[in-house]
Amino acid sequence: MSLEIPLAFLAIAALAGYFQTVTGFGLGMIVMGATSGLAIAPVASVAAVVSLMTLANSAVALPGKLAHLDRRATLATIAGILPAIMLGVVLLDALSGSAESLVRIILGVVVLYGGVSLVLRPRQRETLSTSASFWVSGVLSGLCGGLFGIAGPPVIYQCYRQPMSLVAIRNMLILLFAVTSAMRTLFVALRGQLDLEILALTGWAIPVVALATYAGRRWPPPLSPLAMRRLAFLTLMLIGGGLILAELG
Repeated sequence: MSLEIPLAFLAIAALAGYFQTVTGFGLGMIVMGATSGLAIAPVASVAAVVSLMTLANSAVALPGKLAHLDRRATLATIAGILPAIMLGVVLLDALSGSAESLVRIILGVVVLYGGVSLVLRPRQRETLSTSASFWVSGVLSGLCGGLFGIAGPPVIYQCYRQPMSLVAIRNMLILLFAVTSAMRTLFVALRGQLDLEILALTGWAIPVVALATYAGRRWPPPLSPLAMRRLAFLTLMLIGGGLILAELG
């Protein structure tokens, strides 16, 4: 592995770790989208690293932040996430060997949808959705998490519909991403797919993500929530659209 690969990966990881801490999401989408667009490493390898990075991010961001989560909604979402993760990993294995271009297009669509969902933010409900609704969002997020280590868009949309505070939504999302990453990592490890390159990239990235997460908690940007949403939208749209155009061009 040349020196340029880990340096570029670490720069992207630092940006993504900070971004996720101040918004509640984005680490996986930024890292997967940017590294795939720049062809820094294979999609399957980066997805494994993203899962481990998300765990590091969550370990710094979550302590003392879980007291106000809705237990019913959280458990229902997790119940949907867990089995779908395994299906996503198996599907990625099947596609990576024969349809790498299709994998990148699907990744671009997922990242693009993550950006669009920020603009098409649904009207907040007056009461919490049913457990079945949270379970379905968990299944869709688990599938995305298994494929790319990105559990974001479906569960983000679901959470922002709920009559919960922004702090509660952000912390619930970080917890769900942590559960997704832990389950995906365990499943990949049991399949013998955590090779030395993945572990090396993770070893370099975790301290960087932890520092970026601390910086996000200590020095959040002086931007309004609306400005943060616009910045997130623009970032994800550029990454997702660029991936799709590169593969179709």
